[in-house]
Amino acid sequence: MLRRLSFALLLLPLALSLHAQKPEAALSDGEIEQLREAAYYPSDRVLLFIKLLDNRNKSIQDLFARPRKPGREQDTHDLLEQFTAIADELNDNLDDYGPRHRDIRKALPKLVEATERWSSNLKTPPDDEAYNVSRRLALEAVHDLHDQATQMIEEQKAWFLAHPPPKENKNAPIDPPR
Repeated sequence: MLRRLSFALLLLPLALSLHAQKPEAALSDGEIEQLREAAYYPSDRVLLFIKLLDNRNKSIQDLFARPRKPGREQDTHDLLEQFTAIADELNDNLDDYGPRHRDIRKALPKLVEATERWSSNLKTPPDDEAYNVSRRLALEAVHDLHDQATQMIEEQKAWFLAHPPPKENKNAPIDPPR
């Protein structure tokens, strides 16, 4: 019993220091709110994720477009981790939309195009030990998104060909009669 207590007391400072190193959230409060608002519109949500990832990608590019400032490598590492977290969240959303046959046909080609752009842009910063692992994880996340989006384009074409969505009657009254 005493042995366990002393072991727990030894681990307590380690646990506190790990808690202090909690990473920053990948999304700001405003971005989270935007995603909540787009939750009921899958295509809009995918497009919003593309916009968020484009913003992170541009921030990474901006770090290397300007003269070097102290902390650039750590900033690059942090942005790459944010990029990966957002890409993983988008991947999770796509996993959910696929089996439920959510109509995201208009957003998927834009996602495929964006993944190609992100992949080449993430490779442009020079090698550095501070962010090489984060970059590799971000590139893997982009590759996974590309593969999933490409596969979903074909699945969605086949599904909506076999199950066309109902057409809206443009001549119907806006408010149904009471």
